[in-house]
Amino acid sequence: MVWYVYILECSDHIFYVGLTTNLKRRLWQHNQGLFKSSFTKGRLPVRLVYWEKFFDKHKAALREKVIKDWRREKKLLLISKFTSNSPKADEKGL
Repeated sequence: MVWYVYILECSDHIFYVGLTTNLKRRLWQHNQGLFKSSFTKGRLPVRLVYWEKFFDKHKAALREKVIKDWRREKKLLLISKFTSNSPKADEKGL
């Protein structure tokens, strides 16, 4: 199974880091406010700004934790490198 670690940028410019097996569905779920206790529910809309692909859930969960612990500046650097070197999400078939 494929796992994705992802970063969303919320409407208030706060970052949310998560883990999923389906990026399209998860982004849609966040933007629909389907998670009652979700961090993003009061910060809609959200936009996908970064993702990494893993084939091992444990490795993906470890990476999610590492990124969650980073300060905003380090996340911004990761996102800027990703967006400058990657095609848009729709070009990757997400």
